[in-house]
Amino acid sequence: MGFLLTKLMRLFSNEEHKVIIVGLDNAGKTTILYQYLMSEVVHTSPTIGSNVEEIVVDKTKFVMWDIGGQESLRSSWSTYYTNSDFVILVIDSTDRERLHISKKELHEMLQNDDLRKARLLVYANKQDVKGCMSAAEISQQLNLTSVKDHAWHIQTCCALTGNGLSAGVEWMIESTKR
Repeated sequence: MGFLLTKLMRLFSNEEHKVIIVGLDNAGKTTILYQYLMSEVVHTSPTIGSNVEEIVVDKTKFVMWDIGGQESLRSSWSTYYTNSDFVILVIDSTDRERLHISKKELHEMLQNDDLRKARLLVYANKQDVKGCMSAAEISQQLNLTSVKDHAWHIQTCCALTGNGLSAGVEWMIESTKR
């Protein structure tokens, strides 16, 4: 009975979820945020601090925090972790040289107690660039199969065109129903 009541309540209520968008500088985090919000490319400068926007998809509200990815800002990421339901890690699929840094940041992040219930969405961005890494290659390099305490999904995308972004949001919505 409780399960049925929960399902019915979800049909008629607006859920709200906190999302933090992280990744190295120039991965496409802000471009993805504004594709979600306006379905268009917004020319941006490097994020110093954060941008926050709300998007609503199928009666589900996501409060999205886009956090600057420069090396000097990464140590402050943890200040945004509290009450986060989702972590979106944006990977520049062309940046093979720094993927090990993303891996280190990811695995350190997932150890933080404030993220113990957070789900992980990895966007393999810049799939429109010839020679980019595939989702399988990124997954392997990030060692995603070792992530056992968090639901996770990797999704190829192109922030400039919006390709793949809706599939990631659909995964987030579906994961809230489990």
